[in-house]
Amino acid sequence: MRVADNLILGVDPGGRHTGFGLIQVGPGETLLLVAQGCFSPDQTWPYPRRLAYIYYGLDELILNYRPGAVAVEGLFVGQNIRSVLSLAQVRGVVLLAAAKGGAKVFEYAPRLVKNTVVGYGQAEKKQVARMVTELLHLTEVLAADAADALAVAICHAAQMRLSRRLPGLSSRHLRRVGWRNLTTEDLATLNYDPDKK
Repeated sequence: MRVADNLILGVDPGGRHTGFGLIQVGPGETLLLVAQGCFSPDQTWPYPRRLAYIYYGLDELILNYRPGAVAVEGLFVGQNIRSVLSLAQVRGVVLLAAAKGGAKVFEYAPRLVKNTVVGYGQAEKKQVARMVTELLHLTEVLAADAADALAVAICHAAQMRLSRRLPGLSSRHLRRVGWRNLTTEDLATLNYDPDKK
């Protein structure tokens, strides 16, 4: 079964709660919510069983919807080593599920996600959740981890839209600077029409 290039799965990895948010890029670059939620394994379980719970949940989600892209939030700078190791293990499970499902994987720094969605790289979780709700025209209240995952998916959609409009700009450059931080010259190329020279 082929993957759906217009479906983006955002994932916010965490040992206690791994948030997920699946969006569809519709006509006119509209963003539509397809599914959202959290995988929250029982904290009394041994750690390998918790990782398996997250893996099988993501695997089922990816196999059911076949997203073309899985966007994952990167690590926070300054986390303690125990948290980093735990999070790295969860991220490994996420990457495995994505690879098994045939999806391309993209990673975005938390600061870039916030900057893309809210316009401010130091935004708080409540601000991110509020903007996600507005951008997707939702009325329901989202769990914080699901909102963060949807923010990652929205960030990926914005980066891909920008890369199509700025074909000369590398994806590495886009990930580094974000669409809100482009130079005036970069922005001028958004209106570039190859037929008008």
